[in-house]
Amino acid sequence: MEMETEDIILGKAKYEDWRTMYRNVWSRPETAEHMVWKVTTDEEEARERIQRTITWQETHNAWLVYERGSGQAIGFAGVKETEPHIYHETGIALGPEYVGKGYGKQILRLLMEYCISSGGQEFYYSTRAKNLASKALALSCGLDYQCSEQKTDQHSGKTYEVEIYKKELKRT
Repeated sequence: MEMETEDIILGKAKYEDWRTMYRNVWSRPETAEHMVWKVTTDEEEARERIQRTITWQETHNAWLVYERGSGQAIGFAGVKETEPHIYHETGIALGPEYVGKGYGKQILRLLMEYCISSGGQEFYYSTRAKNLASKALALSCGLDYQCSEQKTDQHSGKTYEVEIYKKELKRT
């Protein structure tokens, strides 16, 4: 299943996407900074990662983000139904060259539309408190701040604060 806007397409990963995901997203420390994954350091690791991504996406509501104009994979996004009719985003990432173009807002709206079409009634979005762009994205899409939680980074062992936002989903 693909979902599209005027600028982006959310679609399932293909093996040949390894190169653009590596170049645009996975090798970029500035993209990984607020995420729970580590930077991919070489092309062989990227080829292995795309295989894991393809396998994961077969059974999960997760997609790569493709820029419509170039056709390149420029990010990823996903959602998970955690309870009946309640969805949480499972991560949204864009390569640094693609931030600030309105793509994040288009991705988040597509995810919420997907949840509505799947019977979703509530949508939750979480972001690290220091990720100002992500917080601004949540607010710009009509999500309301709910609470904050302390988490521990699995890779560094450092603690960080996560802010949780919520939106009631309604069919239009």
